[in-house]
Parts: sequence; structure tokens; C-alpha cells
Amino acid sequence: MDLGFLLPWYPWVKSLHLIAVFAWMAGLFYLPRLYVYHTQVAAGSPQSALFKVMERRLLRAIMNPAMIAAWLFGLTLVLTPGVVDWKAGWWHGKLTGLIGMTLFHHVVSAGRKAFAEDRNRRSERYWRIANEVPTLLLILIVIMVIVKPF
Repeated sequence: MDLGFLLPWYPWVKSLHLIAVFAWMAGLFYLPRLYVYHTQVAAGSPQSALFKVMERRLLRAIMNPAMIAAWLFGLTLVLTPGVVDWKAGWWHGKLTGLIGMTLFHHVVSAGRKAFAEDRNRRSERYWRIANEVPTLLLILIVIMVIVKPF
């Protein structure tokens, strides 16, 4: 199948991909931080109810659509002829980071459900440590895409 028709759209697709990634990353940085604060309030309290609303809106209105858009635009980019040198090894590292980020997204999604049902069993410390995961994945992905070390 000839996908050459994608070439003129490359700058637009790349721009939309980056916008989606930025929005997704913002959510991945912020949601675990909300969980840190949420662990500090009593279940059933007005503060807990407010956190539940914030967490649900962040996940459903920003993070989920941004993740889907990032994946769709990213797949469109890799299907564009000449964008990826499949003989190079850097894309394996990027793909590993992307899969890690998607898995982390599902971890924080499960966390939101647990908080929503007042059954969170994770500690404040757990969420503080988890809050660093997206940063490490971002570093991996950016180095793979920009530096292309292998």
C-alpha cells in the first residue's frame, strides 16, 4: 500500500502528535500529585469529594483523549514513508517508553477508580514515588527520538 499521500501532512501530524503528548504528559504529572493530596484527607469528606471530581475530569476530559490522539497521530507518523529508519535501534527504546507510559496511564486510571469508590489502599509515599515515573519515561523517549543513540 502506498502511503506517500501522508508526506505533505507530516508537519501537521507531527504538530498534533506533540500537542497531544504534551497534554497527556501534563495529566500524567498532575494526577498522581492529586492522589498524594487525596490520601491526606478523610474518605467521605468534602475535600475528598472535590478531589474525586478533579481526578475524574482530568482523566476523562484531558488524559484519555490526549493519550488516544497521541497514539493515533504517532501511528500516522510512523506510517509516513521515510520517517522511521526501521534498521536503527532507537525506536525500540521509544516504543518501550511509550508502552511504559501507557501502562502507567492504566495504573493511575485504576487509582482514580479506587479513590472514587473510597477503597484506595496506596500510601501517600507510593503516589509520591509514582509521580516520578512519567518523568523517567519522558527522559527515555526524548533521548531516543532526538539523540537516537543507537
